[in-house]
Amino acid sequence: MRSLIAKYAGKLHRDRSVVQGRVGIAAQDDVMISEGAPDLSRLAADVLSRLSCLGIVAAAPSLPFPEFLLHRANAEAEAIVPLDTETRTFLHDIPIVRREVLAGNPAHAIAALLSNRKGVIAEGVGIVASGPVTLEQAYIHYSSVFHSCYVKYLLDVLKDGFLLPGEAETFRAFREAFLRPPTAEGLPFRAGPLDDPEEILAEIRAVGRYTVERGLVDSFFGNISYRVGDTIYISQTAASLDELAGCIDPVPTDNRSTTGITASSELLAHRRIYEATGSRAILHGHPKFAVAMSMLCDEKDCPVKDCWKDCPNVRMLGDTPVVAGEIGAGGLAVRVPPVIGGPGKAIVYGHGVFAIGRDGFEEAFRSTVDVENRCRKEYFRRLDARKGRQSKSE
Repeated sequence: MRSLIAKYAGKLHRDRSVVQGRVGIAAQDDVMISEGAPDLSRLAADVLSRLSCLGIVAAAPSLPFPEFLLHRANAEAEAIVPLDTETRTFLHDIPIVRREVLAGNPAHAIAALLSNRKGVIAEGVGIVASGPVTLEQAYIHYSSVFHSCYVKYLLDVLKDGFLLPGEAETFRAFREAFLRPPTAEGLPFRAGPLDDPEEILAEIRAVGRYTVERGLVDSFFGNISYRVGDTIYISQTAASLDELAGCIDPVPTDNRSTTGITASSELLAHRRIYEATGSRAILHGHPKFAVAMSMLCDEKDCPVKDCWKDCPNVRMLGDTPVVAGEIGAGGLAVRVPPVIGGPGKAIVYGHGVFAIGRDGFEEAFRSTVDVENRCRKEYFRRLDARKGRQSKSE
């Protein structure tokens, strides 16, 4: 268990989602084990002792966006409610625990919320997340909260500006020092088309790892596949893209076997994209600026309420179409295939980027990188324009 604690602490640092050295993890083995920063590991152990679960992660996020969201929320608010897919599907909302509540018995207050939620924001502490069955789940839930807060904060700043002391300066440091533009440079890709199963599996494993290492997906979200003949090789549901060994299913396109049972929940979308485009490779990631920008719409007095699933329009972010659609066997399997063929890429509202490769993965990877970088550029163009308008009115 100690090796697993070290593994997930290392992943959190690699993901740049925690402050260096400010992670505490507790896990239930034959006896409870806790590691990391003394105060945070004690808190994680105290919370775990009050819950029926296997692991707890308590960490200070590398960006103060969760704390900013807490302070920007209404004083009576008990949770924040991001509208990205991770929140809607997995988190539902993110409870917030204010300092005065934590002053009494912080572990008790946090555990009470984690009994029916996957993660919480605790003022002055950071993010605390649980893993009911595995320690990996605690890592995943922490990553999901971090991702959702990141996206929501980007959108809230664009809408409302900076409201708190020090926010503008912190955001400037985030923009100038923290952000690293994703790139495909220095990555080796196999030239397609690929036909040998072992070569296909090796390339899927490599590109999945690239996608995580270059910051194009968080935790285990995202999926990847390659089609050869009548078989789609696709990552399994809940598989981490940087650990795909043994987690790639060969699925016949005619459903003549049951191998698709463990395949990604986006299998139907992948199959429909292949049918519509004739491509060989598909990569689906969740780069944060693309997710945020997909949720902006200039439509006025629109009757659609659940934009993420019911919007019938195809919007454009530069040369990339944006469509609505539920994940899994829902609307995105209908909405993405008709629009992705020409540009080779598409964004799903609040969900992320799908990109295709006609023969291999390099085209799909570079398209994903390009979409994210263009969305970053457009985000900051809009933010700077907003600040310019605000300055003129003052």
